[in-house]
Amino acid sequence: MRGKSVTIYECRPPWHPDLTDWSELKVAQLRHNPEEGEWTLYWADRNGRWHLYDTIGPGSVDDLLRELTEDPTCIFWG
Repeated sequence: MRGKSVTIYECRPPWHPDLTDWSELKVAQLRHNPEEGEWTLYWADRNGRWHLYDTIGPGSVDDLLRELTEDPTCIFWG
């Protein structure tokens, strides 16, 4: 969590016995608009830049997490 945004990561355990660190991949970000009381959903490109996910408009955290979980465009989980 940072400011008005929450970043969601995919975390994986080390893939090789010689490694100890888990890997992290940015998957999505929720951004809060306090004036409207709504959240928006963003996706990360391969360079880690954020882009508005415009398939669903601003809404509640529950609605956006449902969209992220279902991933109808395969942009979050592949």
